[in-house]
Amino acid sequence: MKLKSAFSACLFFLIVLALFSCKNDQEESFGKFQLKFAHKVNGNELKCDTLVYTNAAGNQYMVNDIQYFISDIDLINNEGQAYRLKADGFAHYADTDIPSTLIWNVKDQIPSDNYKAIRFVFGFTPEHNISNQYPNQPESDMFWPESLGGGYHYMKLNGKWLKPGETIPTPFNFHLGIGQVYSGTKEAEIAKSSKWPCGSIITKSKNDVLGFVHNQFTVNLPVSFLITKDNTTSLELVMNVESWFETPNIWNHNTIGSSIMQNQQAQIWAKENGQDVFSISAK
Repeated sequence: MKLKSAFSACLFFLIVLALFSCKNDQEESFGKFQLKFAHKVNGNELKCDTLVYTNAAGNQYMVNDIQYFISDIDLINNEGQAYRLKADGFAHYADTDIPSTLIWNVKDQIPSDNYKAIRFVFGFTPEHNISNQYPNQPESDMFWPESLGGGYHYMKLNGKWLKPGETIPTPFNFHLGIGQVYSGTKEAEIAKSSKWPCGSIITKSKNDVLGFVHNQFTVNLPVSFLITKDNTTSLELVMNVESWFETPNIWNHNTIGSSIMQNQQAQIWAKENGQDVFSISAK
């Protein structure tokens, strides 16, 4: 009887130990994650500094370089739970002129799981868009002037386009960031009526600026991928550059002009066009 009891107790102990070990193995199962950044036009790799593109408005244009931030990056598992990347801070900087920024080996240990989407903010949320948080280049060169709202550019897309009848291309700065509401404008009247449709306004008075508007937007991209123990999963995030100038707003450089940092209506159009700029795939 004693032998039987001892055997039962031993068997129970081994079962509990096995269950505990399995649980620990599951809890401690992590993998690595890599995000590659690519830039394409009409499905082909972006060619910089070459006047070979034509947008939906008929503008011939070139792209010289692109710099931008994505932040608050979430990996969404099949149950809808979000894992927020945080080991590298809350944002990643990508620059077409700096190849090392286009392969992001994320430092986080990602829980092993089946994932169905990636979500991020293009630019910064207001609480993260803080001036002088990047003291070093190249990120420091993305500063947004304090008189225009401070913080940092969400993106600099620099290029040139050919005006009708001219042979020398004119530079354009397709720069996204915090917008302004100026006195005497239609936006100011909308703001006064408390019906501003495109972002929160911070009440502030500086010269003829009545307030600032946050133009960041969230990108949700469905993509099926698996994080497994001790392995690295790689995804490729593609910026389809032509989409900045096509949908839903056809972008005409001749009418909008060469700079939009102080043109909140243009910032709204760019924000709307940005909704379908990105695509993603497992590599």
